[in-house]
Amino acid sequence: MNKIKNFLSVLDLTEEEIYSIFERASYFKKNRLNNSNKPLTDKKIGMIFEKSSTRTRVSFEVGIIELGGSPLFMSSRDMQLGRGEPVKDTARVLARYLDGVIIRTFGQDRIKEFADFFEKPVINGLTDMYHPAQILADLFTVYEIKNDIKEIKVVYLGDPNNMSNSWINLQAIMGFKLVLAIPEGFKVNKNVADNSKKYGGSFEIIHNKLIASEDADVVTTDVFISMGQDNDDIKIQKLKPYIIDKPVIDSAKRDVILLHCLPAHRGEEISEEVFESFSKNIFDEAENRLHVQKAIMEKIFV
Repeated sequence: MNKIKNFLSVLDLTEEEIYSIFERASYFKKNRLNNSNKPLTDKKIGMIFEKSSTRTRVSFEVGIIELGGSPLFMSSRDMQLGRGEPVKDTARVLARYLDGVIIRTFGQDRIKEFADFFEKPVINGLTDMYHPAQILADLFTVYEIKNDIKEIKVVYLGDPNNMSNSWINLQAIMGFKLVLAIPEGFKVNKNVADNSKKYGGSFEIIHNKLIASEDADVVTTDVFISMGQDNDDIKIQKLKPYIIDKPVIDSAKRDVILLHCLPAHRGEEISEEVFESFSKNIFDEAENRLHVQKAIMEKIFV
């Protein structure tokens, strides 16, 4: 079985490693146009995507090229994986060709099985359970502005999904305050909550979004219906009151940072007015995917 260091969730990194990734991301951002550091030179990096993507695909692919490597994009529609070949067989074959793989897939068990049989490092480009590369880019965006992230209060509004799971993981490692504003009856994944306790983390659930957002340093959300899920009108109606609107922003600190991993459904999880008011934060966050993922790839693939 594969004993090489992977990045399947934030819990695969230590606090010190995350800060080192932020330092390298800052370096890559400042030196993007004149960077001669090419740590992925001669490395062939596979990108297996079983879900559609804009930011994840482009930022990883550009990042691999800028680090001197060669990306190989593979859609499951074009692979035997999409016709039922076992994950472990695909992994063992690709290990003979590639130096590392980025996977965007459905169940966390799927990427875990691939990593178990792959003899090279694996990076999670999104699963139904976690989105670790995105969440590090999110916190890096805050880090650029605040520097001290130990004392911040992060408020996540909406569906308890792979983004809120990743915030829970990250809080357990980094120690900031985390509040989830979710509807009554919505539950955080038990394994995610148990892992948070195991790592010494804690988070609070508050059903009133304005109380939850009081004195928030960071307010964030995600789409109400995650990729691959059926459109659920009942679920959307329950989540609709948790839209990030002006009252939420007014409850937060005056210098609040707003994040959204995109794509945004204006009028659903975030109002048009709020989105446009904080568009600089949001598109800085999107750009930071590139810089942070370059730092992650340097750490994992080299």
